[in-house]
Amino acid sequence: MTTLLFGTAVQFGNGMRRALPAELAKAGIQRPLFVTDKGVRAAGVFAKAVETVDRADHLPVFDDVPPNPTEAAAASGAAMYRQHGCDGVVGIGGGAALDLAKAITILTTHAPPLWNYCNRHASPGQIINAPPLILMPTTSGTGSEVGRSAVIIFDNGIKAGVRCPDIITAAICDPELTTGLPAHITATTGMDALSHCIETFCSPTVNPPADAIALDGMQRVFANLERAVTDGSNLDARWNMMMGSLEGALCFQKGMGAVHALSHPLGALGHHHGTLNAILLPHVLAHNQPALGEKMDRIGRQAGLGRGENVAEALAALVVRLGIPSRLSEIGLTHADLAGIPAAALEDNAHKTNPRPLQHADYEKLLMSAY
Repeated sequence: MTTLLFGTAVQFGNGMRRALPAELAKAGIQRPLFVTDKGVRAAGVFAKAVETVDRADHLPVFDDVPPNPTEAAAASGAAMYRQHGCDGVVGIGGGAALDLAKAITILTTHAPPLWNYCNRHASPGQIINAPPLILMPTTSGTGSEVGRSAVIIFDNGIKAGVRCPDIITAAICDPELTTGLPAHITATTGMDALSHCIETFCSPTVNPPADAIALDGMQRVFANLERAVTDGSNLDARWNMMMGSLEGALCFQKGMGAVHALSHPLGALGHHHGTLNAILLPHVLAHNQPALGEKMDRIGRQAGLGRGENVAEALAALVVRLGIPSRLSEIGLTHADLAGIPAAALEDNAHKTNPRPLQHADYEKLLMSAY
């Protein structure tokens, strides 16, 4: 049995964004640095998220958030934090903004380079005495608001996590902040959430509470993802998608699998994490089937499939219905791009908890089947 950790305080519900001033006061934050991205600001979602914060338009905002957050961006954000005399961080946006907010928070009180705190480092440094951090997701995908790590592309080119399970002071999850998401972002982030639920459930680590949460999360995503894509204003679908996303991240402590072992190094090349997971998930699930036993049938039941129906094929069909690319070649990857990915996947922490042991040749076959 692993250590069970579900420690982040979460305010969850429609309209819950209005709790932000109270959470700021509770955390002792008087001058926050807001971390968001330019798209969230342009769409008016950032303004909606901070609508009850007094004089929010006079507070500093770092919005130079790359699609895949980087160590360099974290250093820039930490410099802005110090420049403006901030005393806390509020991340508002999708997984990239929230993970970057975590990394910025770390670098405000911890000496660079950020790599020194990475879970791939031979002896990662401790993260202590970081300033308070409040996270508000505007997508239903990564679940970063309760995730135990910040996934970053480091200056050395490796995409990996900084383990920081205690860094989040509070999370505020308001499904209303997701109603304006474009359909394609709803689709790709939703498949990210589904991949988390499925991969954690498939992990051989023994953690029954995490399994139960993963099963509930995947059922919610299976039942509501297409509804949310078709009608972005459907608050019931949006509520369930945000809950499924949160649940998927709560289960990260079980470990992931080959989907993430591959999507991390592929993401370091600049490709969207949720899109990569959507492409890879059917192929990895089919490859892992001999090691899954009854788990595959259980995933099928959560998806509403009949006994014996092919789960991997159903997932592939879902990706097509959602309008997501179904091949790595469709997003511009070349055979040359894939050459170093199997070796990188073998070094990724997610590789360790794939339900079926994989070698370099196995990763090559998975990439070719998805290409």
